[in-house]
Amino acid sequence: MSLHIDTLIIGAGASGLMLASLLDEKESVILIDANPRIGAKIAVSGGGRCNLSNAEISASHYRGDPSFIEPVLDRYDGGWLLRWMEERGLRVRKEKRSQYFCEEGAERLNELFRREIVLAKLLLGERVLSVSGEGPFIVETDRRNVHAHRVVVASGGLSFPRLGAGDIGYRIAESYGHRIVPPAPALVGLTLQKEQFFMKDLSGVSVPVIVRVEGREYADNLLFAHRGISGPAILNASLRWERGEIGVDFLPGFDLQSLRGAKSLSTLLPLPKRVAKAFLGHLGVEDRPADRLSGEERRRLEALRDYRFAPAGTFGFARAEVTRGGVDTAEVDPWTMESRRQKGLYFLGEVLDVTGELGGYNFQWAFSSAAVCADAITGRERG
Repeated sequence: MSLHIDTLIIGAGASGLMLASLLDEKESVILIDANPRIGAKIAVSGGGRCNLSNAEISASHYRGDPSFIEPVLDRYDGGWLLRWMEERGLRVRKEKRSQYFCEEGAERLNELFRREIVLAKLLLGERVLSVSGEGPFIVETDRRNVHAHRVVVASGGLSFPRLGAGDIGYRIAESYGHRIVPPAPALVGLTLQKEQFFMKDLSGVSVPVIVRVEGREYADNLLFAHRGISGPAILNASLRWERGEIGVDFLPGFDLQSLRGAKSLSTLLPLPKRVAKAFLGHLGVEDRPADRLSGEERRRLEALRDYRFAPAGTFGFARAEVTRGGVDTAEVDPWTMESRRQKGLYFLGEVLDVTGELGGYNFQWAFSSAAVCADAITGRERG
């Protein structure tokens, strides 16, 4: 069985759905996805509420080439996205100072997309095996061949394998001569070396910290977990960390010189007592009245302001929110999202080597890159 179509979109996730929504001739569009339903990752994101954007959108919140990222976000920023969503009845709520969530849950966003793409043909539960040719392209799936005038790769990365994530986007890109920046888990927890195994005994406890990595600082909560450390501060740090040390300030804003009096250290330190006792033991400091501390013990306590250690690794793709790395953006035009190596071949969203921090940045990138691509295909620009 063979089909002929103008535009075939590989991936019915955030970027693929937005592109299909913005195209004019939807009856000439096919979306294909290995999942049996659209928006599988949208449905589970943000605790089921989908953090779709942020009030502070800029290239500084992304790992990737700013000269590629900036033109896309400048053309289609968070203001454009929120207007587009709200005009179609999606209620959005601002929380945590700058993050925008779907007020009535992520499924409302999927419902919006279902309405917007109603004329497009959906091939769900169908896996793409390869793409060949150069207009028409021949897209081979596990059920049929599809002939397409253009192919848009919006297949995402390797995170969330239980939702059908795979490497087809990278394999398609490589088959047309594109370089792939090695993919790695990102926005993910970090595992520990043996010296830090004492932290595993604190599983379930969360503390406010400042994490320092590769010249960046992330002030948020750290969560001690059975496998290592997690929480928003660590997830953001994982975006920048590759190997070597990170630094954690477990006492942000606290002056150690204020430790005075007859109360024990574990009572005076602004940490849960269980955490304070664990770190005192690790640092070789007796939990005794502050007035009885020796100069050496006070010096050891300074490590709590910049506790430096090298993580062993990450929790892996199964626990990662996104994938960093991907199709090298030097070989993609940021004004069209079209391959510089093959006319008619486009790349969107997470499959590219652009990865955002926590807070709606990755969904914003998916939607913005889709809008730029839609302009290129339709020959017009939206306001």
